[in-house]
Amino acid sequence: MPKFVYGFTEGNKGLKDLLGGKGANLAEMTNLGLPVPPGFTITTEACRHYLEHGSVPEGLEPEMDRHLKALEAQMGKRLGQPDDPLLISVRSGAKFSMPGMMETVLNVGLTDESVLGLAKQSGNERFAWDSYRRLIQMFGKTVLDIDGQLFEEAIDRLKQAKGTDDDLDLTAADFQSLVESYKGIIREHAGREFPTDPREQMDLAIKAVFDSWNAPRAILYRRQERIPTDLGTAVNICSMVFGNMGMDSGTGVAFTRDPASGNQGIYGDYLQNAQGEDVVAGIRNTVPLADLEGIDKPAYDELLAIMQKLESHYHDLCDIEFTVERGKLWMLQTRVGKRTAGAAFRIAVQLVDQGLIDLDEAVRRVTGDQLAQLMFPRFDESASARQIAKGMNASPGAAVGKVVFTSEAAVRAVERGDQVILVRRETNPDDLTGMIAAQGVLTSRGGKTSHAAVVARGMGKTCVCGAEELDVDVKAGRVTGPEGLVIEEGDVISIDGTSGAVYLGEVPVMNSPVVDYFEAGLEPAEGDELVRAVHRVMTHADGLRRLLVRANADNPEDSARARRFGAQGIGLCRTEHMFLGDRRQLVENLVLAEGPQDRQAALDALAPLQRQDFLGILEAMDGLPVTIRLIDPPLHEFLPDLTELSVKVALAQATPNGADLRDTKLLEAVRRLHEQNPMLGLRGVRLGLVIPGLFAMQVRAIAEAAAERKGAGGDPRPEVMIPLVGAVQELEAAREEAERVLAEVEESTGVDVPALIGTMIELPRAALTAGQIAEAAEFFSFGTNDLTQTTWGFSRDDVEASFFSRYLELGVFGVSPFETLDREGVGRLVRIAVEEGRGTRPDLKLGICGEHGGDPDSVHFFHEVGLDYVSCSPFRIPVARLEAARAALETAGADGR
Repeated sequence: MPKFVYGFTEGNKGLKDLLGGKGANLAEMTNLGLPVPPGFTITTEACRHYLEHGSVPEGLEPEMDRHLKALEAQMGKRLGQPDDPLLISVRSGAKFSMPGMMETVLNVGLTDESVLGLAKQSGNERFAWDSYRRLIQMFGKTVLDIDGQLFEEAIDRLKQAKGTDDDLDLTAADFQSLVESYKGIIREHAGREFPTDPREQMDLAIKAVFDSWNAPRAILYRRQERIPTDLGTAVNICSMVFGNMGMDSGTGVAFTRDPASGNQGIYGDYLQNAQGEDVVAGIRNTVPLADLEGIDKPAYDELLAIMQKLESHYHDLCDIEFTVERGKLWMLQTRVGKRTAGAAFRIAVQLVDQGLIDLDEAVRRVTGDQLAQLMFPRFDESASARQIAKGMNASPGAAVGKVVFTSEAAVRAVERGDQVILVRRETNPDDLTGMIAAQGVLTSRGGKTSHAAVVARGMGKTCVCGAEELDVDVKAGRVTGPEGLVIEEGDVISIDGTSGAVYLGEVPVMNSPVVDYFEAGLEPAEGDELVRAVHRVMTHADGLRRLLVRANADNPEDSARARRFGAQGIGLCRTEHMFLGDRRQLVENLVLAEGPQDRQAALDALAPLQRQDFLGILEAMDGLPVTIRLIDPPLHEFLPDLTELSVKVALAQATPNGADLRDTKLLEAVRRLHEQNPMLGLRGVRLGLVIPGLFAMQVRAIAEAAAERKGAGGDPRPEVMIPLVGAVQELEAAREEAERVLAEVEESTGVDVPALIGTMIELPRAALTAGQIAEAAEFFSFGTNDLTQTTWGFSRDDVEASFFSRYLELGVFGVSPFETLDREGVGRLVRIAVEEGRGTRPDLKLGICGEHGGDPDSVHFFHEVGLDYVSCSPFRIPVARLEAARAALETAGADGR
């Protein structure tokens, strides 16, 4: 039978899975000889059994009996005995810190009889009755699920009657009357009396802590922090020490370093004559921890010595809870403290300089998410601002600008020197120019995987999606919102892509020095401690990682920026973005072509533009591989909207002059190309095989640009990627045409430009037949956006807004599979394709170019399955670099190296 209860002398900090963080660290402090009140911990295994079966496991009760008796013997008193009671706290403690998310009950063991014994033993009647009312209040709220506001209202009425707002002005008699009021609340709202059996109090409190694992706030917190749902919480039974015994007692929280900045010093808060929840609840104003020196110097000096000992022992910033009882210091908790992103980097480097950790450990101590936070522009939190809506935090950052409703207006405004926010119901590919011009994007519809979100993240553009409180009327040029709010074109708004908040007016923005550092591509100058810390960590990280990091970039400017950010090539250049804007009419000409001659003329008009596009990108990435994806979306995305064009033609036909012939032909073409599910229709390789010369034009433009670059002394390394292949026969046909064009360009220019030819793996069939496809492919690039879409059967643009929130509530998945790769489903397909592809072609180059290439958790998976590189947007490159290094260290640790 497993052991369900551990005394504080039996555990250690390495048992967090079993004892939770709090229990493991209480045991560790006990082992270090620090003043920890005696107690024991009920394991997470007991909690999991309780949550699964609705009852505690067999054997738990006898174990608790033995440990309680041992505690009573150690303390020389019994739980709740009338003359001198042992009192205990019952506190949660999961493996991962979840501050405030689960339950705690203090002063367990007090009854109508034992409160008198406590008053006599302590010589402080007020303290005893204060402790008793706290127990009833916490027990009623936590164990009996009574609205805590009822208890607050009762004490507020009492203070009001006394003419005070300070708990310290209440007397023993006041607290005694409050006890009776609280008992009445329990009687009325729980339908039972407050339990007078101390053991019943303890048992019910333990079950309440177990149940709190599945409280809504705990579930939400775990989802936010990506903490597994099946861990359960431990329960810590600890003998009470009292900070509310008078002005020579108190309670506090201390940090061994500033968790906001990472600076060394004395940080924390202290509150005299109080218990721990008073500090957290803000019932009374605390004093800075440094003031404890003047209040109780011996306790202060002992605390500083313990803080130094704990930081040296844990080799990290420690968060400490303590109580002073009549001048005696007691340690109630320690844990590795949460910190800001900036503090994480500073502290990691400080600990390296102090010899407490090495640079490998410094890389482990920081995360890609923290680095990303340091790169976002941010609003000045001290500024006052009126929030008018809250949407989905689709792409982080802070953006301020005048409202515009169309891409054309955005471009015109920027040409005038204005900064703008593009506001739309939702965006489409035709809004790209406006999105590029705008400081940020706000939509009233859509989610994190909508067009606006995906494109904005790729550009490092601030974006808030799905702000449903706002009604966007593009034609009227107006946004309406709550409480009669009206925003006209030209009004200034501010959007926070990190929180999803939308503000009226301008909120001051602070620049990120970390982005300036990456943009410069140089070692930082002396002075900025944070930037230098980031530089040291990233320099070491680059030497650790196996995975290369490439960029998703579609123009020379993004390519150059990506290279400064550390990109080792381009993993995805989307050629369809080159067909938008002024070039749309050339695509329309291709669609309207009535024969081979017209079609070739349309292609010939596009070719020099494509060639110039590729030349600029190859120049920016000289000496590095550039993977260019041939046109992927269906042609209808480059054509006018069917409904709008139908209305335009119908209105024109009603006039004397009739409809424009081009518009009429265009409408016929749009109707002909219309598909019920275009994302699974005529696109990708299918488009290249059905429209003669389309892929050949693009391959020729790539080859000629590369030849020109090589002729000028450059080192171009193009790679041609065929999209949406589902069968090897498709790739063979496209490859044959590409090889013919490459040979023709070599013959005409006299320049040999080797170009790898490969494909995207973005369909389940492609992954399952990867062994066959590898016969015709020199590289695979996993398009995990579409692979996720086709594996789950999700329409990426629809599902998040319609039912993803419900799926997250139900635990169908813990995070959107479009944000973090679904390892069990999509990941398995990737693994199969890797194994079978390399089984056919051992030197097959493997990468990933979907959104997941910049997601920290997904990067670890791609390292694990053996990909050669990940590719992501330029702004995510540093994140991917760091996580690739952390993945390498994780693998080395698992292998024992």
